[in-house]
Amino acid sequence: MTAVNLPFRDRRHAGQVLATHLEHYRGRAGLLVLALPRGGVAVGFEVARELRAPLDIFVVRKLGVPGHEEYAMGAIASGGVKIMNPMPGLTVGPAAIAAVVEREQAELVRREHLYRKQRLAVPLHGRTVLVVDDGLATGSTMQAAVLAIRQQHPLHLAVAV
Repeated sequence: MTAVNLPFRDRRHAGQVLATHLEHYRGRAGLLVLALPRGGVAVGFEVARELRAPLDIFVVRKLGVPGHEEYAMGAIASGGVKIMNPMPGLTVGPAAIAAVVEREQAELVRREHLYRKQRLAVPLHGRTVLVVDDGLATGSTMQAAVLAIRQQHPLHLAVAV
């Protein structure tokens, strides 16, 4: 068996390395790190710690292709945002898409309650927001997050992965 050398020991280490590339944000007024659960939270925690910035979460859900749920046909986010990816050579009917959206919307709401408890989301208007995740596959969830965050009019928005 051949050993594989991965670039990071774990998500915590990845967040520490990512933070070194984001040092120019340290000290900005209104800086906020928004992590995409689940994997982005460990990365975002380290970024927020290193930059001495508050941390919050932003829940998004991938819309998986029925029968191939790991392949994203799109994503949803708070604020009614839904994006769909082009899927050349693959057809998913409107009823199947609607069923996936309905299921994932319910899960998005459930996770919002689970993660937040009684805490309100931090207002984003006029803030510098760093959206952090642990990686991108199709980019659907990040795209949905960015569109939803833009609705709240941050002063500056950056994606860090």
